[in-house]
Amino acid sequence: MSLLADTSSREAHTHSADTLVPDQSRAERTRSWQVADYPVPAGREEDWRFTPVDRLTDLLTDEPTGAHLEWDQILPEGVTCSTIPLEELERDTLPAPADRPAALAAAHSGGVTVVDVPAEAELTEPVRIGLTGAQRERVHGHLLVRVGAFAKATVVLTHSGSTDYTELLTLVAGDGANVTVVTLQDWEDDTHHLAQHDVVIGRDASVRHIAVSIGGGIVRLNTNASYRGPGGSFEGLGVYFADAGQHLEHRLFVDHEAPHCRSNVEYKGALQGETAHTVWVGDVLIRAAAEGTDTYELNRNLVLSDGARADSIPNLEIETGEIIGAGHASTTGRFDDQQLFYLQSRGIDADTARRLVVRGFFNSIVQRIGDSEISDRVMAAIDEELEGGPEAAA
Repeated sequence: MSLLADTSSREAHTHSADTLVPDQSRAERTRSWQVADYPVPAGREEDWRFTPVDRLTDLLTDEPTGAHLEWDQILPEGVTCSTIPLEELERDTLPAPADRPAALAAAHSGGVTVVDVPAEAELTEPVRIGLTGAQRERVHGHLLVRVGAFAKATVVLTHSGSTDYTELLTLVAGDGANVTVVTLQDWEDDTHHLAQHDVVIGRDASVRHIAVSIGGGIVRLNTNASYRGPGGSFEGLGVYFADAGQHLEHRLFVDHEAPHCRSNVEYKGALQGETAHTVWVGDVLIRAAAEGTDTYELNRNLVLSDGARADSIPNLEIETGEIIGAGHASTTGRFDDQQLFYLQSRGIDADTARRLVVRGFFNSIVQRIGDSEISDRVMAAIDEELEGGPEAAA
């Protein structure tokens, strides 16, 4: 057995030891379908202390609005999409909301949109769902994606436009399934998006969840992974780029309750411009029954200008020593002027050299997205953010 707990930190970085809640296990956090079980956050709570709740206006109000996002879909042959009332959902078999926005999304979405991929299907094209905000109203959305046993599928979910949106997304991967879900947050700057994504992994199933956040005034995405049997594998990948005034927050919780499962989390972010703020919190719980677990989480942040702040908090909670390995690492640092100098010494102008260094920083994750349309869109957005350098983002 190897047990790793390697963390490093540099500029603009918050270490996990500063944020531990005494005597509180990650498993003890509230899970409920009832909105009333979650008071409106004041910003002093552990789960909300990084989030600018004063900027969320009335998004956390417990009232339905009847507003909806524009919905576009491309469903490969055999895939179905329907809407059912929340009362007909077998909620006891699914993860419950873990905070007030997720509970609001479930309560006020007007029904659950269910996408079903049949067992043993091998999709040659992705399921594509595009959500677009066209009005400044509160919108609540609840999506359930069920992938049958031994099926192979990719689901691409894109968010764009302008709105205030709470979202609850649950992906259930059947035994032996192989699933990739890509979620892109490419909102306008005035959008507030609070989301919970739950990934439920069947026996011997393999799931990749890829989160890309490049737009939105406030984006807060909670991704939770759990296992329904041994042999499951979860890979959580993320890319984010915050510019002036943006708050991009990604929280992950990997709950290893089944034996002989693995997880690997890798998120990379860049920040540019005054008051740009990113938050990454990675929680991994290895329960007593989860013998043979192999897990690792990594977060890296690249600060491109003064005035930007990155908070990075990896946490491990281990209840058994009978594991293969468990570790985490976090680094936050400034742009490497030596790399820039090297490229310029080879005849590359400063703007192009800067773009190449940042592209190289993100490339190891972007190339694993597996969808060229999304990958190209991400790189184009990064180039646009870098256009003109830090002065353009200030």
